[in-house]
Amino acid sequence: MPSVAVKLYSVFFKFLLKHRLQNRIQTRPEDFDPFGVTSRPEETIAAANPLFDDDGVATKDIHIDPFTSLSIRIFLPESALSPPEPSVKSRPRRPDLNYPSVSDSARPSPNGSSPFHSSRRNSYGNAAVANTLKAEPRRSSYGFSNDVEGLNLMAGVGAGVYRGYSPANSAKKSRKLPVILQFHGGGWVSGSNDSVANDCFCRRIAKLCDVIVLAVGYRLAPENRYPAAFEDGLKVLNWLGKQANLANLSMGGATELKKTDNRHIVDTFGASMVEPWLAAHGDPSRCVLLGVSCGANIADYVARKAVEAGKLLEPVKVVAQVLMYPFFVGSVPTHSEIKLANSYFYDKAMCMLAWKLFLPEEEFSLDHPAANPLIPDRQPPLKLMPPTLTVVAEHDWMRDRAIAYSEELRKVNVDAPVMEYKDAVHEFATLDMLLKTPQAQACAEDIAIWVKKYISLRGHEFSY
Repeated sequence: MPSVAVKLYSVFFKFLLKHRLQNRIQTRPEDFDPFGVTSRPEETIAAANPLFDDDGVATKDIHIDPFTSLSIRIFLPESALSPPEPSVKSRPRRPDLNYPSVSDSARPSPNGSSPFHSSRRNSYGNAAVANTLKAEPRRSSYGFSNDVEGLNLMAGVGAGVYRGYSPANSAKKSRKLPVILQFHGGGWVSGSNDSVANDCFCRRIAKLCDVIVLAVGYRLAPENRYPAAFEDGLKVLNWLGKQANLANLSMGGATELKKTDNRHIVDTFGASMVEPWLAAHGDPSRCVLLGVSCGANIADYVARKAVEAGKLLEPVKVVAQVLMYPFFVGSVPTHSEIKLANSYFYDKAMCMLAWKLFLPEEEFSLDHPAANPLIPDRQPPLKLMPPTLTVVAEHDWMRDRAIAYSEELRKVNVDAPVMEYKDAVHEFATLDMLLKTPQAQACAEDIAIWVKKYISLRGHEFSY
């Protein structure tokens, strides 16, 4: 059973949440801001910090849509500054190549030096090339030459401020990391991508998985009801693809783009400039979706749209998704929905209020495609879905439907394991009070082990 502290905090949490939901219901639609909101005044916000502090993760916020409040927070681990790993291993000596013999090396040259020393094969192929390369400006460990441009990007007012790289000069020399799109929870009406709790969780995932995390600040309800949050998630995925194409153009890749017929490079939503952190370090071909609570519903929707789009999303490729205690419901109650209806933090009555605030009145149904992933004839077919890891808690009333969805994926040969945590409650790994618990840390580590199976360049070197 959860501890006494967790039980007491749950009572206080539900009291505040119920009060806030009732206030949202009483708010008149004409008082809503059409621009949308991505956080609430009661949220404790963590400021973006471009410094690699003690935890080794730099962050910055970007507003990517001029017509809405949609924004993202980028989490860049310090490991991205490490030199790229060598792609070619050293090979043994081949017998068909002419290597200098011992007798030749022993024969002195007219000037007294050894001829073996002057004719020895080096890593550049010959001495002339080596001398040419030695004359070039020395490059720093961050991939820059010692010029003004490179210094301006790393040096700043505060020591260690990271501003990103100039893609034209350094993107090929920097380390590329996979990208995780993270969608926060909060029952559609609260939560934020820059809250203290979400900031702490994303930093943990960025370090453990060794990835760039893009925390999506989607529009909240009831100011923006369905499908606003789902559209925002898909917009960020498309934005990521446009950023990759724009970075390729900035490095002189226009010829390659013409060959692949990628003409959807810039449109009204496209960025007018390259995002340097992603251009230098992001590898969108290894993209993972991670959703928390109601954010898991968004992640599953984005994964379905990515499957439908196929090659139109290139170079973005969704290789896996992680659904943490998803916000799935349905008209036919499951065993856990009956037995645990009055569970901790988010009970069933409270979640029904959240769904009423999120879904338009004329569309409200517990079997809505946004709510129930198991409705018949839903597209695309489940067999086309990416590998899906589902995290559930023992004392979560929505657990059975999440497990049932995972079972349906496994029936069509999709890798869809379920991690169930004993004595855990909804949002046990992401709630502010529970983030520091050993169980929350273990959950993040388990997610990292599974995710690395699909983002590792060496293949499935991590497995259960």
